[in-house]
Amino acid sequence: MSKTPPMIEVRTSAIQGRGLFATRRIRAGTRIIEYVGELIDNDEADRRYDDEAMGRHHTFLFAIDEQISLDGGRCGNESRYINHSCDPNCDAIDEDGHIFIEAARTIAEGEELTYDYAYERDGSEDEETIRRYVCRCAARSCRGTILAPMAAKKRPRPRVAARRR
Repeated sequence: MSKTPPMIEVRTSAIQGRGLFATRRIRAGTRIIEYVGELIDNDEADRRYDDEAMGRHHTFLFAIDEQISLDGGRCGNESRYINHSCDPNCDAIDEDGHIFIEAARTIAEGEELTYDYAYERDGSEDEETIRRYVCRCAARSCRGTILAPMAAKKRPRPRVAARRR
């Protein structure tokens, strides 16, 4: 009995470290993978991923609600390697506290999977904070940051590592 090869694999990424890539064509609307990990509260998230202490932002957190996040760095899967793009080919879909990654458009074999992290912001970010969240996607529509545009619509998204105190 032959097994269907996986549609995704982790490879070196030009965007950031490692990334998740399509091993075959993925049609728009295809549910690719569930973002999984350990459910933790905000205090634990802040302890694990303190942006100020890290200097350069890096996190595997995805906000489930105002108090709980999913840490893909613990008990996670390949979904944690999906990088940000200002022109993404995937969307994050929230269904009853589960985060699924779906193809927003048809993805070619060999193409890196991306979604727009669009970290929520409150408008008080200074230049140093914005630099910490620099975007390296190289898309023609790149806004230069993984922070959300100021008028961004609320949707499931990765969580900024540490709450601003």
